[in-house]
Amino acid sequence: MEAQKPNKPKAAPKAKKGGLNAILVIILCFIASVLFYMFILGAESNYENGHPINLMGTIHEGGFVVPIIQGLLLLVVVLSVERFIALRKARGAKGVDKFVGSLKKALEANDVAGAKEICKKQGGAIGNAVLSSVEKYAEMSDMSNAAVAALKKEDRVLAIRNALDEQINMEMPTLQQNMAIIFTNTTLGTLMGLFGTVLGMIKSFSALSASGAPDSAALSTGISEALVNTASGIATGALAVISYNYFSAQIDDITYKMNEAGAVIIAVYEAKN
Repeated sequence: MEAQKPNKPKAAPKAKKGGLNAILVIILCFIASVLFYMFILGAESNYENGHPINLMGTIHEGGFVVPIIQGLLLLVVVLSVERFIALRKARGAKGVDKFVGSLKKALEANDVAGAKEICKKQGGAIGNAVLSSVEKYAEMSDMSNAAVAALKKEDRVLAIRNALDEQINMEMPTLQQNMAIIFTNTTLGTLMGLFGTVLGMIKSFSALSASGAPDSAALSTGISEALVNTASGIATGALAVISYNYFSAQIDDITYKMNEAGAVIIAVYEAKN
C-alpha cells in the first residue's frame, strides 16, 4: 500500500485588493488638469489685448499653481466617485437588515446550506465576512467531530467570532483603499491655495513698489492670481474634508453591520447549543 501523503496546511488568506490604481489616477488627473489649463483656460477667446475677458481667463491668470490645485480637485472627485461605487458594492445585493433577517430565519430553521446561499447572493464585503462566520458555525455545530465536541461552548462561540473578525480584517484594506489620498488632500489642497495666494501677493506688492507709477496690469494680475488660488484651494480642501468624513462614516457603518450579523449568528448558536 502507498503511504498516505500528509495534508498540506491551508495557505493564509491574503488581503483583498481592488479599486483604482492610485498612482495611475494621480498621473492622469494632473495631465488632464495641465491640458485644461493650457488649452481651455488659456484659449485666445478668453483674452482681449492680453487681458482676460471672462472667468476662465481670470482663472488662467492664477499661474502655474492653478493646474496643480485643479489636479488635486479632480483627484478628489475621481476617488470620491470610486469610493462611492466600491462601498455600495461592499454592502451587497440587498438591504443589510433584510439580509440579516433572512440569515437568522435560515439558521433558526437549521438550514445552514440555505444560510450560506443567502450570504453568497448578498455578496460584497458584508456577504463575504458573514459567510466565513456561517461556515465556522456549521463546523462548530458538528458534534460528531471529536475535536469540536471536546471544546467548551465558550471556545466554540469564540471560534465563530474569530472567523468573522479575521474576514473583516481581510475586507478592510479594500474598504479603506485610497482614503489616505483623500485625507491628504484635505490639507494639501488648502496649502497649495495658500502658496498660490502668497505668490500673487508678492507680484502685487512688487508692482506697487516699482519706481514711478504702479503697473496696474501687473497689480491686477497679482491680485487675480492670489484670489483664484485662494478660492481653488479652499474648494479642494472643503470637498476633500466632506468626502473623507462621509466615506469614513460609510466604512464604520459597514463594519458595524458585519458585527451585527455576527452577533445574530452567535446568538442563534448559543440558543441552540
